[in-house]
Amino acid sequence: MADRMAGKVALISGGASGLGAAQAVLFAREGAKVMIGDLQESLGAEIVTQIRDAGGEAAFIRLDVTSLDSWTAAVDATIAAFGSLTTLVNNAGIFHPGGVRSESEAGWAKMIAVNQTGPFLGMKAAAEALLASGNGAIVNISSLYGLIGSPDAISYHASKAAVRVMGKGAALEFARAGIRVNTIFPGQIKTPILGDITPEQDAAIKASIPMGDVGDPMDIAYGSLFLASDEARYITGAELWIDGGWYAGH
Repeated sequence: MADRMAGKVALISGGASGLGAAQAVLFAREGAKVMIGDLQESLGAEIVTQIRDAGGEAAFIRLDVTSLDSWTAAVDATIAAFGSLTTLVNNAGIFHPGGVRSESEAGWAKMIAVNQTGPFLGMKAAAEALLASGNGAIVNISSLYGLIGSPDAISYHASKAAVRVMGKGAALEFARAGIRVNTIFPGQIKTPILGDITPEQDAAIKASIPMGDVGDPMDIAYGSLFLASDEARYITGAELWIDGGWYAGH
């Protein structure tokens, strides 16, 4: 299929690397005009160049997802550049380990600010433009750690679990107003957020996944593409696990 996002204008937070970059490239390839919002300006410029070199349309804006003013500026810049906003992907996220005893108040606050408050502010800032489009879509990127627990990621679990239920609430709020809201739960994916892991850690991770390997950012991008496209016109409040079967065992 081609042009699955024809006529769409997407704002993607964290779009300069990892999952966000894969979504930006794929959305543009399928006909969307893409605004990449990120703090990583040089990487963002590289993705814009990659998209334009392939014949797509894209731009970059510096976006601090913890600031409503920054979000508002990103929405305004998207409309100024491309004429409207039809699609929001709340993708930006951070991770650091820490359990109940070892996580600091500052670490907790930072995780919540980026991973939980960020998507809330994104939906808040984009809502009126998405409503005006008459056919808006929001894709929130949570994590399998928003569904299951582990012993050393308390603030990450809290933030990603919140994204899950926030998405359901927003889906119901906008169900008759012309905005669909769905959530993706990635498992272990080859992105910078994994950090530097040893071969032994890599082998242990793969052994815990039923399909025997970690995912690729494009695996998430294709799921996001479907949920953002009109192919998913009757889907809202849904959860899509892209995890190699990991959640099936819990």
